[in-house]
Amino acid sequence: MDEQLHRLIRDAKRGDPDVFAALVRRFKDQVYRYAYGMLGDTMEAEDVSQEAFVKCYASLSRLESEFAFASWLNRIVFNLCADRLKKRNREKTSAASASALAGMEQKEAREQYLSQQLKWSIDEAMAQLSPDHRQIILLHDAQGYRYEEIAQLLDIPVGTVKSRLNAARLSLRQVMKRGEP
Repeated sequence: MDEQLHRLIRDAKRGDPDVFAALVRRFKDQVYRYAYGMLGDTMEAEDVSQEAFVKCYASLSRLESEFAFASWLNRIVFNLCADRLKKRNREKTSAASASALAGMEQKEAREQYLSQQLKWSIDEAMAQLSPDHRQIILLHDAQGYRYEEIAQLLDIPVGTVKSRLNAARLSLRQVMKRGEP
């Protein structure tokens, strides 16, 4: 973490709203991508992102170390997503209607349909994983964190990160092949 970021966090902890706005700008895309990866819904991801920064602002003065900011913020997002997943209605929407596809060229429509089906399949498979497995796949495979960074973010040993990622990938593969957890 760079010194400029540490300075921003220290100043934001003192209650400066302009400095906190700079922190939001710096982390908003990462927070949104993480929330979207956990929830698979743009509106919910936006809501969680906003709620996470509100919670962050309200309790930032209690953050003990600037070095823990990123993992602390990720934990807030994870907890908010986990709460939403517990409450979420499990009903799924149907595939795109035939009338929407009728207006497109057949080849283009088929490619778009297959692409959307694959996305939905992946989203559905990810939704069937435990929050811990979903989190580890998102941090490593979607956001590109290294094992050591994930271990630091989640406050777990590197070996646990590796084994959890392996187990998560096996679970995802099993869900994708069989359509069941």
